[in-house]
Amino acid sequence: MSINNQIRPEDTRKPYDAWQDTRIKDLWRIFRIMGEFVDGFETLSELGPCVSVFGSARTQPGSPEYELGTTVARELVRHGFGVISGGGPGIMEAANKGAREEAGISVGLNINIPHEQHTNPYIDQDKVINFDFFFVRKVMFVKYAQGFVVLPGGFGTMDELFEALTLIQTEKSNRFPVVLMGTDYWCGLFEWVRDTMLKEGKISEKDLDLFHLTDSPQEAAEVIHHFYDHRTMKPNF
Repeated sequence: MSINNQIRPEDTRKPYDAWQDTRIKDLWRIFRIMGEFVDGFETLSELGPCVSVFGSARTQPGSPEYELGTTVARELVRHGFGVISGGGPGIMEAANKGAREEAGISVGLNINIPHEQHTNPYIDQDKVINFDFFFVRKVMFVKYAQGFVVLPGGFGTMDELFEALTLIQTEKSNRFPVVLMGTDYWCGLFEWVRDTMLKEGKISEKDLDLFHLTDSPQEAAEVIHHFYDHRTMKPNF
């Protein structure tokens, strides 16, 4: 067989052709990204003070962590806040459920992914927003949240937590309270933050004040509520 017979038609294209195809797709993708920002800004800017609640999508209903998510959401509503979750199952569902039980605002910022994520039934129907882009969704979590409550979770929860702390630390966002619930789960991580990151000079002593650990839903809600005793509630950037 000659070498010419072994060449597939697609192999004859110059590498730059494939690059051009990607460039054209990226240009159209800009409009999809803009559309998601517009939908998010339009919906969330009308809600008033809300708190974003994070945690694992794999947490099962009836488990202690699920009940903790439901209870802290109820407390947040009692203190005058709406609740924003990622819109899916697990802790997200628990948070929306707690908000619904107290007749509070219940928002779901759903992400379209192949597994784990489906919209839970406790979100206000006019406050479900679906996203294809994680980074747009993450902007919405931070911009319109008067605080973060973070329950035990995996990579996604860690991502959202540390992005928020970084934005506050670098003053790219207004300061807002970050409350971690489940001291048994979080204490090992933040012992490492204190004993390794701080000790080696990777963070400052004051950075340890950017978050608060508790097991009490009442305390979590009060920390956020009292943070605004002498501050104005507004979008974070």
